[in-house]
Amino acid sequence: MKKIAIHHRPSSFSDRWISYCDKKKIPYKIVNAFDNDIIQQLHDCNVLMWHHNHAINKDTMVAKKILFALEHASIRVFPDFKTGWHFDDKVAQKYLLEAIDAPLVPSYVFYDKEKATNWAKKTNYPKVFKLRGGAGASNVRLVKSKDEALKLINKAFGKGFSQYDRVAALSECYRKFKEKKESFIYVLKGLVRFFISTEFSRKKAPERGYIYFQDFVPNNKSDLRIIIIGDKAFAVKRLVRENDFRASGSGAIEFDRQSIDERCVSLAFNINKKINAQSVAYDFIHDKNGLPLIVEISYGFAVKPYDKCPGYWDKHLNWHEESFTPQEWMIEQLINNLKKN
Repeated sequence: MKKIAIHHRPSSFSDRWISYCDKKKIPYKIVNAFDNDIIQQLHDCNVLMWHHNHAINKDTMVAKKILFALEHASIRVFPDFKTGWHFDDKVAQKYLLEAIDAPLVPSYVFYDKEKATNWAKKTNYPKVFKLRGGAGASNVRLVKSKDEALKLINKAFGKGFSQYDRVAALSECYRKFKEKKESFIYVLKGLVRFFISTEFSRKKAPERGYIYFQDFVPNNKSDLRIIIIGDKAFAVKRLVRENDFRASGSGAIEFDRQSIDERCVSLAFNINKKINAQSVAYDFIHDKNGLPLIVEISYGFAVKPYDKCPGYWDKHLNWHEESFTPQEWMIEQLINNLKKN
């Protein structure tokens, strides 16, 4: 094989990709995908790996375009089109999961204010309002009444929503400080962000012209994140915040295998046969009958929190009690696919 090109960003998957290539003596080169001549730089490579981030403006502008362009030139990429096209777009995920008949939490999207208003006047509450993008439960809120929903609809088809919710972000900083998960310096940084928004938010236009809701599924004290990479899966249980309904980004995680509903693992494998993604994290909750439902999906995930996972499942649901590095699986998967061709 030729070289693996890696777009490096500290604290992303690329740290571990580089380390693995060094350890296994796999030929690679570090590239800057934002260089004007990035295509020419890849003349001696047949793979490009880029852990692009939903909260980096340059990434959101161009990463998918470059990766998809390279696929047309028969260069293997991570994430590829099937893995990444719906990344950080909950509306796109709704269409995808409905199209393949996956058990998605009932979801509703409107591009017309009148239709949204009529629906809001007839539906039951509470509902969960979400913007298309955002991770760690950002841009997500519980809507308890018709009046709340109508206010959101008016805003969605009016001035729109900022990419950065200052009040919610500061509240989350204080929560983590109160639970002794972060220092007071972290709160002070959050206070600065309250007055000076993020670069990403300043450069991105407000979200408007659509509105998206999901049914609220009560009595879930946690969710399950099942991550599939190739023919392996690992999982964690994420507890909801105190006096809240959101588990994503809470920082309260259980790693015990006994905490995981293996029906969700099996479902994730089966759904991924249809999606054919290189890497995908499925977030599950349970309905009133205890049946698994998908909330959303993502190709990416935080790097360090999963290091405590005690093992993983193979595609036959056999459990392997051993430590592992999922980013290494990503490289192995690409190399194996190259050998097949």
